Amino acid sequence: MLKMNVPDMTCGHCAGMVTKAVQSVDAAARIDIDLKAQTVSIETAADAAKVAQALDAAGYPAQAV
Repeated sequence: MLKMNVPDMTCGHCAGMVTKAVQSVDAAARIDIDLKAQTVSIETAADAAKVAQALDAAGYPAQAV
């Protein structure tokens, strides 16, 4: 389980973009987004650095929690 803080994620559109970015790295990833806490929990076999890079490229810089 990978948990990341995504401080720029504030609305449903943001959540959709974050989901899309994660799925670009691992289409089978299970994603749980908490907008209030601005976190995303991801069940994935992908490398955390690649996920963070995809989020950054989508405009949502993230840090591992």
